[in-house]
Amino acid sequence: MEPKNWKQKIAHTVKWNWQYYLMLLPFLIYYLIFKYGPMYGVLIAFKDYNIPKGILGSPWADPLLKHFDYFFKSPYASQVIGNTLKISFYKIIFGMIPPVILAIMINECRGKWFRKLVQTASYLPHFLSWVIIYGIMIAFFSQSTGLINRWLTQLGFSSYPFLTNPDHFQAMIVGTDLWKGLGWSAIIYLAAIAGIDTTLYEAAIIDGCSKLKRIWYITLPLLRGTFILQLILRSGSIMNAGFDQIYVIASQQVLGVSEILDTWVFKEGIQRMNYSLASAVGLLKSVIGLVLVLGTNKLARKWDEGLW
Repeated sequence: MEPKNWKQKIAHTVKWNWQYYLMLLPFLIYYLIFKYGPMYGVLIAFKDYNIPKGILGSPWADPLLKHFDYFFKSPYASQVIGNTLKISFYKIIFGMIPPVILAIMINECRGKWFRKLVQTASYLPHFLSWVIIYGIMIAFFSQSTGLINRWLTQLGFSSYPFLTNPDHFQAMIVGTDLWKGLGWSAIIYLAAIAGIDTTLYEAAIIDGCSKLKRIWYITLPLLRGTFILQLILRSGSIMNAGFDQIYVIASQQVLGVSEILDTWVFKEGIQRMNYSLASAVGLLKSVIGLVLVLGTNKLARKWDEGLW
């Protein structure tokens, strides 16, 4: 008998697929405890939080949006938001196309040993922490002991402050982020390319299409869905410019162009113990990220490529 209402439909689905729901149960418990459970801490953003009184015992802020108002009226709000958006946009603009190009180049490479070598070398930096990468950057770009500056001085030029020049710091951030994640991001596109029907390429060869035309008219159009999916996912983190990377690499000399929302929240909330203000900014980030994901997905649905 067909279930008549939604309760019967749910009961019917659970009855016939209980094994799958049982396998899913540990992950649901994990998300409930560690993801949804702590969400009551959002109340801190609307309270004058006091550690001894706790979240529920702390008094409500007067007015309720006091901490949000304080942040937007502060002199550093525009700078912090501007740095966050700049770095995030640069990472999206310069970080979306190169993985596609690398994946196509690896796929078109006919030497198996060379293809494996390039693929391994390209995604190896993904497993390095930013502390190690910063050590590599110092070895190459340090003004006093860096390898590149040694070459410059030997050639008769003066050393250049690559790591402490505010004009080029954001470029260094974007470049190192691209180098670290390039090979790892290309794996997704390689998997998508592997799923393309080979008969399409065979038919194109019979029709006389060159390799470049096969890439342009077959590979790239069929990678559009994967590309849009990655764009939707990255748009949700546009307010996260990379806390761990910037916190490790930034210095006082470049504070004006390196201070982002995440580093500011860390300093304000942990170091200065202003938990309510830091929570308000963190909540603001999450809301903006949610709106961007929903908006990007709605826009992508016009090309039938939405995530849901």
